[in-house]
Amino acid sequence: MQRRIPLLVVLAIGAAGAFALAQAPKAKSSPAKSPPPPSQEATVTYKKPSVEELKKSLTPEQYRVTQDCGTEPPFRNQYWDNHEDGIYVDVVTGEPLFSSKDKFDSGSGWPSFTKPLEPNVVEKEDVSHGMVRTEVRSKHGDSHLGHVFDDGPREKGGLRYCINSASLRFIPAARLEAEGYGKYAPLFGLKAPGAKDAGAAATTEVAILAGGCFWGMEDILRKIPGVLDTEAGYTGGWLKNPKYEDTHDSKSGHAESVKVTFDPRVLSYEALLEKWFFRMHDPTTLNRQGNDVGTQYRSAIFYTSEAQRQTAEAVKKRVDASGKWKKPVVTEITAASEWWKAEDYHQDYLVKNPGGYTCHFMRE
Repeated sequence: MQRRIPLLVVLAIGAAGAFALAQAPKAKSSPAKSPPPPSQEATVTYKKPSVEELKKSLTPEQYRVTQDCGTEPPFRNQYWDNHEDGIYVDVVTGEPLFSSKDKFDSGSGWPSFTKPLEPNVVEKEDVSHGMVRTEVRSKHGDSHLGHVFDDGPREKGGLRYCINSASLRFIPAARLEAEGYGKYAPLFGLKAPGAKDAGAAATTEVAILAGGCFWGMEDILRKIPGVLDTEAGYTGGWLKNPKYEDTHDSKSGHAESVKVTFDPRVLSYEALLEKWFFRMHDPTTLNRQGNDVGTQYRSAIFYTSEAQRQTAEAVKKRVDASGKWKKPVVTEITAASEWWKAEDYHQDYLVKNPGGYTCHFMRE
């Protein structure tokens, strides 16, 4: 595959087709490595439909972008601010391209990813618009996706795959199995098809916990033995796709929360709650932790199964009766609802900002 270092990057500044030229970062000399698929399923063949079929199945904008190398306007496209869990596939062939786990807010107005989900993203020299850039296309459908630059997050490899929403179709995590992408379900703490045999123990479980500012919560949770992944987000409210500002003054009803993926063979749900959750925050102050006041900072356990509900109720009762807290434990225990991933700058905030604000610590 031929690569050249891009010299300039085109930034759309309004309606599609309006561009301003700016110095672009140099692309890396070797493509980013994609992780192996979570499991092996029957080989799927992705075939590009005929031109006639594409004109019937795609919108004019999707056709213009994927087939004629078009560019959609920034901040006025379907997925630039989508924070839901799931994967992105080629709108033409359905081949898997990117995961929401690798999506970040670049500020460009287009969906941005640090790496592909599978090696279905190929690179090509692009000399259009009087410059040399690195275009990315889908491997099987040959759809124009966008471009790749090396101004992405350094801690995640440094690449930024700047992709057009019109080239993508998003599949929510809850729909992966139904749409034939079940092997990616474990990426989001879900069971892959056929993964659980009779009597076999689950290898991952998800807990959703709220106890004040998610910065401090996530910083403690991610260090617990048995925790595999953490993600800061919003849940328990009524507003779709909330932003950080929407959660204040009960405007969205959401709580700042942390989604914890853990190995129950190493860390039980019961131990996670009793030995960690109820000790890292004050569960007697429903809508307050430290200097943070508001319903977004409430103490809550969002259970994902009946077994989790029963465990949470039992643990709360024991903690309340233990005498370790001078006031009654008021932690809310409610069924998990739609999850919204928080903005990228909130993820692992205290890792990125050592010494930053937190009101969380472990009590005896």
